Amino acid sequence: MKLLYAARTDVGMIRSGNEDNFTVDAIPERGIFVVADGMGGHAAGEVASEMAVQIIQRELHHLLALEGEEVPALVGSTLKKANRAIHDRTLTEVDKQGMGTTASVLLIAGPRYLIGQVGDSRVNLMRDGTLSQLTKDHSYVQEQVDAGFLTPEQARYHPYSNVITRCVGASPDVEPDVYRGEVRNGDLFLVASDGLTGMVDDRRLGQLLGSRAEPERKVQALISEANGRGGLDNITAIIVEVLDSELTSAGAPTAEFRPVA
Repeated sequence: MKLLYAARTDVGMIRSGNEDNFTVDAIPERGIFVVADGMGGHAAGEVASEMAVQIIQRELHHLLALEGEEVPALVGSTLKKANRAIHDRTLTEVDKQGMGTTASVLLIAGPRYLIGQVGDSRVNLMRDGTLSQLTKDHSYVQEQVDAGFLTPEQARYHPYSNVITRCVGASPDVEPDVYRGEVRNGDLFLVASDGLTGMVDDRRLGQLLGSRAEPERKVQALISEANGRGGLDNITAIIVEVLDSELTSAGAPTAEFRPVA
């Protein structure tokens, strides 16, 4: 398996500090890609997101394959471990009270991908020229969309669009979502904080991701686009392109949702 990837974070045009963090841990057998968007004010949110990516990388680093029923459970328990560590810190440090973070984890190994998700950072997939969102936001507006009270377009511009209903560290327990599916030759994954997806609509994301540029140039273009539209939040993006002649190039995206007990 060959993965081409690039990652970058940017403070944006408004914020004075960057509460986003990311990590990339790629070896020939597999890749781990994590984006975390912290909250709780500068310093506190930055600490929460940094703790999350460090714990996730440490706990999953030994994974070399995604087969077996124990792997989704491991990803879920890792996010729960990060949640407990961050929440415990809010109880012992006054200046860290109220901090938390989103966490989106993408693992790719052989013909499979697996995603762990808490919050509203997203994992998207560009396949055969079509962009799809593999994760579902844990947010107020997503709940309203699911209930039929808002359209996706109305949700994008809703005044509560940045209100999340689930995050890592805000409470003693959290329930991550875990998704998995098959990887195809030519797939391009985007892991991003809402500083990107909240500023750049899916149509424009698809145009930028579908260009023939290298991943590094695409990441730069995405961040420039978000900043050009106001850059209201910190912006983080990881692009992962799958190149492997042994993987099939046909078929539709497959995504299986697995709740974690």
